[in-house]
Amino acid sequence: MAASPSTARAINDRLALRLLQQEGPLTAGQLKQLTGLSRPTVADLVERLTAAGLIETAGEARAQRRGPNAKLYGIVAGRAHLAALDVRMDGVAVVVSDLVGGILAEAALPITDDAGTGPAVEQAVALVERTAKEAGADRLHTVGIGAPGLIDPASGELRDSTSLPEWHRRLVAALQERLPEARVSVENETNLAALAEQRDGAASDRDTFVLLWLGHGTGAAVILDGTLRRGASGGTGEIGFLPVPGTRGLPSATDCAGGFHSLVGAEAVARLAGEYGVTAEPGAESEAAGAVRAAVTAARPGAAEEGFLDVLADRTAVGVASVVALLDPGCVVLGGEVGQAGGETLAARVHERLTAMSPLPVDVRPSTLGGGAVLRGALLTARDRAQDELFGTPEH
Repeated sequence: MAASPSTARAINDRLALRLLQQEGPLTAGQLKQLTGLSRPTVADLVERLTAAGLIETAGEARAQRRGPNAKLYGIVAGRAHLAALDVRMDGVAVVVSDLVGGILAEAALPITDDAGTGPAVEQAVALVERTAKEAGADRLHTVGIGAPGLIDPASGELRDSTSLPEWHRRLVAALQERLPEARVSVENETNLAALAEQRDGAASDRDTFVLLWLGHGTGAAVILDGTLRRGASGGTGEIGFLPVPGTRGLPSATDCAGGFHSLVGAEAVARLAGEYGVTAEPGAESEAAGAVRAAVTAARPGAAEEGFLDVLADRTAVGVASVVALLDPGCVVLGGEVGQAGGETLAARVHERLTAMSPLPVDVRPSTLGGGAVLRGALLTARDRAQDELFGTPEH
């Protein structure tokens, strides 16, 4: 059965808006070519979307022939403002952007363990409000939050965890209370980093891959056939609890000590660096990352730094081999501050070991977004959510 005229208009509008999201400002002629729609249909949708306040003239295209330049049409960036948060164990970072993702303001604030739950939450919320004011945002349409820990797939809430500060869980509710018009959502930090790497980073050419997060915490994000997989309880990728050889015991339901985390977590990496006499570079985001970066810079055959990187690659490959055997992702991205610090040097070492351990081919790559991946992922998901809502039922 043929679609009704109103349904057809809505489909065409949404198609045009998606192209403007992906490609940026386009002329009516370019929209015609990319959509396959007729010239009158494109003219109608441009007029309709302009009247609805969704698109506007964004300049002129350089003429390829004689005659007036064609108008470029783009999404109205100021139609909505978004915020993204990267919530860490010791602080929070915030960016505020327009609807197309242009950064308007950003800030970060350390929050210490002894701040107390109430004051910590107030500091974080106040930071968001100040940053929004600096960006000129009267109100926020959508707020995306990245945080360590499990997200309940049924409720979308951060699950209780004895290893996380209580202010993490209180923050979402506090933001929703202070910003009642905003759509506030939270996602696991590693999942957001993977989404960012898929969209703009190391895995932009892959629809199936695994991001291994190597930092203060240890985790993995699984993207299969272009879709983020969370699991029945939201625990897909909790690789820090994976029992592996080389540890002194087994992990428990409440503590990943004895699991893969005991080999590659930041504290374990820092201890390993100490055993090899590797000193962290000053100014690094963590002692572990600084040691890895220093080792990469100084490594030469027979040197202590070389031995340190070899052992770290051995340890990393143990966990990655399990992921490869179970999921056959074809690509593993090493993220987190340690993965970023190791760069191509660590990735190549891990790949070499996997080639010897597994018959399944796998490409090992370092993160290209590094420490900004979580914030980038939170902003992308906030932007997608806002655009889906605003563009889902355009006026016709």
